[in-house]
This record gives sequence, structure tokens and C-alpha cells, in this order.
Amino acid sequence: MSDMGEAADNAAELAEALRQSVSAFVRTVRQRTCTVKSAQSETLDLLERLGSMNVAALADRRGVTHQTMRLVVAGLEAEGSVRQRADPADRRSRLVSITSEGQRILARARENRAAYIADAIRGMLSAEERRQLQAAIPILDRLSDGAK
Repeated sequence: MSDMGEAADNAAELAEALRQSVSAFVRTVRQRTCTVKSAQSETLDLLERLGSMNVAALADRRGVTHQTMRLVVAGLEAEGSVRQRADPADRRSRLVSITSEGQRILARARENRAAYIADAIRGMLSAEERRQLQAAIPILDRLSDGAK
């Protein structure tokens, strides 16, 4: 096989290994910190990153039905994580926004995950492994930026 063919096969194998590893890592961290992804947490994250939007836009972004998203928003609103207000561009529609309580919930979950990861790094990795991990971060960031 040519070098290009081997590189392509290696890239495919590396991609699958990375996908499995990252997925397992994320799953483990979320399970051990009790911050498992949910419709609510994904919706809060979306609102924090992209700003206010109506239920139809939220449903579209999350790939769920309008009715499902209305139920998610109603639950988040009941717990004080989001608020709704009239959309100035369309009075028939309502904009959903994350509240400071919703932002606190997201921040607390992120802090819990970061603390768990820091403990794992301190307890499981040698100094050399920490350096290798540090060197890999810009590479993963570049891959993330390229996937956007």
C-alpha cells in the first residue's frame, strides 16, 4: 500500500479510536459527577452559547419537536432556569432566555466536572503524561475548530 493509502487508513483508525476514547471519557466524567446530559442541560447550554430564541428555533437546534421543546422550556421555567418574554419582532412568539439561576446550574456542573478531571489528573498521571496531555490540547482544539 502507498504511504497515502496507509495514512488514510491510519487516519480512519485514529479517528475511530479518538471518537471512542473521547466518548467514554465524557460519559465517565458526566456519570461520576452526576452531570449527565439531559434535554434540560442541553437547552440551557444552547441558550447560554447562542442567546435568546423562540421555542421553534430551540426545537430546530436540538432536533426535537416543537411540543417536546415546549415541555422542556416549561419545566426549566418552573425551576427558574429560563424566562420567556414577548418577541419584539413577532408578538405572537415568545423568546426564551437563560436566567442567572440557569447560568449558576451550568457553572456548578462544569466546576464539578473540572474538579473530577483535575483529581484524576493528579491521581493517575505522571509528570510526563501531564505534559503529553497538555501538548494534545491545542491539537484537539484545532480539530474542533475545523469541524465547525
